Amino acid sequence: MQSLVNIHNALQEQSQNTIRRELMDEIDWSHRIIGIKGFRGVGKTALLIDIIKEKFLNDKSCLYVNLNNFYFTKRKIVSFADEFYKTGGKTLILEQIHKYPGWAAELKSCYDNFPELQIIFSASPVLRVLEENSELKDIAKIYHLEGFSFREYLNFQTNQNFRSYKLSEILTNHVAIAREITQEVRPLAFFNDYLRTGYYPYFMDNKAFYSETLLKHINLALEIDVTYLNQIDLQYLPKLRKLLQIIASQAPFSPNVSKISADVQTSRATIMNYLRYMKNARIINMLFSNGNEDEIKKPDLVYLHNTNLMYAIDDTNINSKILRKTFFYNQVGYKNQLKSSDKADFMVNDQFHFIVGGKYTLPAEDVCFAAADMIEIGKGNVIPLWLFGFLY
Repeated sequence: MQSLVNIHNALQEQSQNTIRRELMDEIDWSHRIIGIKGFRGVGKTALLIDIIKEKFLNDKSCLYVNLNNFYFTKRKIVSFADEFYKTGGKTLILEQIHKYPGWAAELKSCYDNFPELQIIFSASPVLRVLEENSELKDIAKIYHLEGFSFREYLNFQTNQNFRSYKLSEILTNHVAIAREITQEVRPLAFFNDYLRTGYYPYFMDNKAFYSETLLKHINLALEIDVTYLNQIDLQYLPKLRKLLQIIASQAPFSPNVSKISADVQTSRATIMNYLRYMKNARIINMLFSNGNEDEIKKPDLVYLHNTNLMYAIDDTNINSKILRKTFFYNQVGYKNQLKSSDKADFMVNDQFHFIVGGKYTLPAEDVCFAAADMIEIGKGNVIPLWLFGFLY
């Protein structure tokens, strides 16, 4: 165990260029089992280290371990937790729990046998922690770490500390909010860079290799998160890659599943499963008219999950219209429900219809709002598109 303690100590002593994620303030720390899911490279490890530094700095009752360590090929989590607990341990932080077989049963055993032990773990977004493990349903709390919002990116680039806003605040008070922000910075000067290289944290250290790093993580997500965790034979990986390339070359689009299945050379049902797996992996988003995402229903539209993916996978299918709508879906959809709308581009929370467009975009009806690009300050129901990047 001492070697793991040494790694923990080294991690909390190292300096790292990070952005403090506000998810830390949203977590209910009273839960004894807390899971943090997120796409590869989105910053889960950095978040765990920040949690250690902020809440458990030099606290010997807290220990971080990566379950990729070969030590855990011969040691069970529950046995390790037992030793840790008996020697005064109170908080065990487990990195990459999806790599460990039988993790759910062992977490439940830890919960039952060590009443004063808290476990915080990270996992792939594909892992169905509560959905497929009834023993954890009432005892674990799961959170999703998304990529950086435009607000977080802007704060980093300008050394500001702008706060996030609820959607209701933006809808009712967007003029005053935008004026306050634009008195300090010019958001549009940073917006296009964010769309290209601002969603994932590695712009802070290796921006020149941003696309290459993102492509590596996309491929790892397909090879491990989508295939391994969904028990798909690796021989079908080329079909997944082909499907993603088709999506990237056309998104957002209404999928002709029969044509796609012919192009990918697999069944219609398999295509629908692949779409769902990639959505769970935070690679794509799917828009439905009624929000009912059952396994056999075809989505109205398929989007890539964020604009950075567009540039990395297929930058030939990029124009302002697509970028705007993908940005809006990504930033608004994190904490709000989006559906397709018969009046506009999106319906949010079953109440608000949004048209997303350029500088001169206007709402079609009184019940609609316009998210307009290339304006700093809006008016009435016309709201600057960039401001929707301040929702988290």
